[in-house]
Amino acid sequence: MTAPRPERVEEPGAPVRTPARTASPWQRQGPVLAMVALGGAVGATARYGAARLWPAETAGFPWTTFWVNVLGCAVMGVFMVLITDVWVAHRLVRPFFGTGVLGGFTTFSTYAVDIQRLVDEGRPWTGFGYLGATLIAALAAVWLSGAATRRTMAGRRR
Repeated sequence: MTAPRPERVEEPGAPVRTPARTASPWQRQGPVLAMVALGGAVGATARYGAARLWPAETAGFPWTTFWVNVLGCAVMGVFMVLITDVWVAHRLVRPFFGTGVLGGFTTFSTYAVDIQRLVDEGRPWTGFGYLGATLIAALAAVWLSGAATRRTMAGRRR
């Protein structure tokens, strides 16, 4: 049994108040999801293009994947400084470009498959070297590009 609600008595001539409607999760997150999907399609297409332009040798070191991941991390460093320290970005910029485009462009799943392939082919040291080199190069790229952008853009906040 529920407790009875007391009736509200409106004063004569007072405006009628209606409760505020809350947006559904789809209305709030739908545009974000759409931007991530669109950006992901752009980034994955760019990654595919890079793999077509610079195909890795079947038994060789996966240079294309290595450089795509390093480049994507460098761009992420620049992007994050620009949208957090320099520009006031629209709320959909980060989901579109950061999560979507750069998430679709960088390919850490292929990185993991490449490591497994190198180990399975009997080249575990190359696989572990690739694992470490990618990690170090990606972290260095994001840090260096972020620091360089921050220094270059110092005092240019909009």
